[in-house]
Amino acid sequence: MTVMSEQRYGEFVVVRRHEGLEHVAELVLDRPKAMNAVSTDMARSIGTACAALGADSGVRVTVLTSSHERAFCVGADLKERNSFSDAELVRQRPTARAAYTGVLELPMPTIAAVHGFALGGGFELALACDLIVADRTAVVGLPEVSVGVIPGGGGTQLLPRRVGAARAAELVFTARRVEAAEARELGLVDELVEAGGDRDEALALGGRIAANSPVGLRAAKRALRLGHGLDLRAGLEVEDAAWRSVAFSGDRAEGVAAFNEKRKPNWPGE
Repeated sequence: MTVMSEQRYGEFVVVRRHEGLEHVAELVLDRPKAMNAVSTDMARSIGTACAALGADSGVRVTVLTSSHERAFCVGADLKERNSFSDAELVRQRPTARAAYTGVLELPMPTIAAVHGFALGGGFELALACDLIVADRTAVVGLPEVSVGVIPGGGGTQLLPRRVGAARAAELVFTARRVEAAEARELGLVDELVEAGGDRDEALALGGRIAANSPVGLRAAKRALRLGHGLDLRAGLEVEDAAWRSVAFSGDRAEGVAAFNEKRKPNWPGE
């Protein structure tokens, strides 16, 4: 796959765009010497990169990947954390939190490509995405209680939304690691591919999604996210508001015209 452009955010995060996938951005975790352990600098870069992606109307899908061969991300940088005073830990918290919410609040569909270890904050970054593609080497889990903390990057809220309250409680309370086959069975990941195939499949899936209306995709994601957990009547109001936001858009006009003219849409993105 040919890289068309590449922009680095700090030392540990890269955003790439690929030939043939012009509307798909690849957000690469690139701290291989530490298996992508999220340091303060890396967290700051993730947040900055996500802010830039969120403001780019040309990005229809973001795929979160890793440059490390054996890990997606092993979570927080505990070596750095061990050096913190209590006051330093308090000061660092907003920066760490902004990394996870940055991924979670991206307005376009997001896909995580997971292989090897995705533990603690690493799995929380994946959970912040809409879809997770994993290969058969993947090992996921939220082991934070084993080191005296809790999942603090969204895990206690995102995991039960995927697998239910009781299953999430079991996984969080036991701190156990879950290998790929069981992870797929439990719904911790959405698609399972052969070893080494997670990135290619996630980018290909991103390309299929990105062929659709960018206005429609963002509105659909908004409805899915805002409506989750509401009662049906309230959820339908969320859906109606999202529908109204696209019903009179240029994308809707182009989509209907292309359907009737039996051609591929040329989305204006507005």
